[in-house]
Amino acid sequence: MHHQLCFRQLELSDTRVFDRPATGRAWFEQTIRDQLTLGRPDRVAVVFGRRVTRQTPGRFHTRVINRGTEPAIQVHYRASKVKQYLKEGRALRTETTVNDTYDFGIGRLLTQANWDALLQVGHDINERLLDAQLDACGCAPDAAILERVVLPSTDDGQPAPGLRFGDPRVMALLASLCAFSHLLEGITNRSLRTLVAGLIPGYSARQMTYDLRRLRRKHLIERLPGTQRYTLTPDGRRLAVFFTKTYTRIVCPSLAELDPQLPDTIARRTPLGRPWRDFERALDVRIADAAITA
Repeated sequence: MHHQLCFRQLELSDTRVFDRPATGRAWFEQTIRDQLTLGRPDRVAVVFGRRVTRQTPGRFHTRVINRGTEPAIQVHYRASKVKQYLKEGRALRTETTVNDTYDFGIGRLLTQANWDALLQVGHDINERLLDAQLDACGCAPDAAILERVVLPSTDDGQPAPGLRFGDPRVMALLASLCAFSHLLEGITNRSLRTLVAGLIPGYSARQMTYDLRRLRRKHLIERLPGTQRYTLTPDGRRLAVFFTKTYTRIVCPSLAELDPQLPDTIARRTPLGRPWRDFERALDVRIADAAITA
């Protein structure tokens, strides 16, 4: 009787220990926030390196779960999944579990070729998830790159209109670039336009063509040879994340707290509103003391 061994389940993990557990927990909780607000975490194809279509069987979603006070992230792809959590409060543990090798086009027989291929898949998934998370943390550009992006410039003699921070169309465009799906599937006029139109009603294909051109001339995206598809450059993803985080998490909340129409009783309960109102009143007193009238 002849028997052959097959893969039933394979788990590959990546463990990174923090020197200071409190710092590690703070980073992980911030990572969870980014997973839920940047890059559409429900699009898990970027993590698993596989293309998902309507005909692909299985479930595809991201969950953030809590057991007591310990949060964890689980990303499912067909029968397999990747899980991330803090182990013993100080080590970031990323685990990829493959329950069906066919999910990744690898045979089930226990051979050296299949074993090596599965190891590569598991390590690539872990690294891809960690890289995407780290990109969302270290995203601040230097002054030269920031100036090149926000101000009009030229690229190979062609005009490159500026991507002005705060412009509603620019902010919607850059927020849409944060989608995780772009990292695997690339960017097309239709795929990016659909996301931008969800933020700016009436956004047209003609506007998308113009915006793709200026994104390319600003070196945020580059065309894949022989196609009408683009891919994000490393600077492109970092800048998109930086602009989106700055606008949605710093500028907009701060302007709301500094709104002069905000009742004083409410403004004084906000972190920025209270010192700002005190500053305004102290300045008014200083102007009055100087006997200056408007």
